[in-house]
Amino acid sequence: MVTEKKVKRSKLLMNKLKHKYRLVFFNDNTFEEVWHLRLSLLNVLSVVGTISLLLITLVIVMIAFTPLREFIPGYPDEDMRRNIVLNAIRLDSLEKQIRIRDQYFINLNALISGGEPIKYETAQDSGKNYKNITFTKSVHDSLLRQRIEEEEQFNFSVSVRNKPESSISEMHFFSPVKGIITNSFNAKENHYGIDIVGSPNEVVKATLDGTVIIASWTLETGYIIQIQHQNNIVSVYKHNANLLKKVGSLVKAGDAIAIIGNSGELTTGPHLHFELWYNGKPVNPAEYIIFN
Repeated sequence: MVTEKKVKRSKLLMNKLKHKYRLVFFNDNTFEEVWHLRLSLLNVLSVVGTISLLLITLVIVMIAFTPLREFIPGYPDEDMRRNIVLNAIRLDSLEKQIRIRDQYFINLNALISGGEPIKYETAQDSGKNYKNITFTKSVHDSLLRQRIEEEEQFNFSVSVRNKPESSISEMHFFSPVKGIITNSFNAKENHYGIDIVGSPNEVVKATLDGTVIIASWTLETGYIIQIQHQNNIVSVYKHNANLLKKVGSLVKAGDAIAIIGNSGELTTGPHLHFELWYNGKPVNPAEYIIFN
């Protein structure tokens, strides 16, 4: 019986909540119905609850992520937070000064007693024991070392990395292309390099390790790339069909930097115009490099 009464009460309550009411607006002069709205208590409670939840969420977000939180009593404002940080820094500095002062008195007492004073840095590290530190090689480290040694075994730049070159004649140059020299070096006629005819679409390679300082296009020489090497040596590659490196790129001797081509106005066919400059002066590349 008790349960049946509870069920009846709950049904009556749900019916009351679902019961529809009409809210009507009339024109006061003509008594014409202007607008009406059908509502139930359940609808009203749902709308009021949703609006309340949205308002609460909006207030929480505004307090959490806007300066409005500073108006809450007891919440520190910007000046108070700045003072807290400054006080923490001052406290840390004060503790350091106290440690220095204590160490000063200890050293003063040691001097009076005929002992040896201890430096502040030494006293800071006195509690650390570095004697028990051991260094061991891991398996991955050993494999990495072995792989690097195998890769650098035939790299000419490794053997001379720590040895400064005294002359350009002592350096090993990599041939930029293999082919036939059709126009030799002639500084008197302002031809500061040599022209080499190679295979079509042949890759142009860097003659030494260095950094690309120019990679652009000019009307007369087409696509040009210029590399700065050690010992004030500069190599220039002109009339390329395409460039494979950008300004700032680090290249190794033998790295592909361009494709041989026929770009620019001052050309009569696919070839590479190669220049070599040493200490600001052009030199004949054929004296140092074998091209065929």
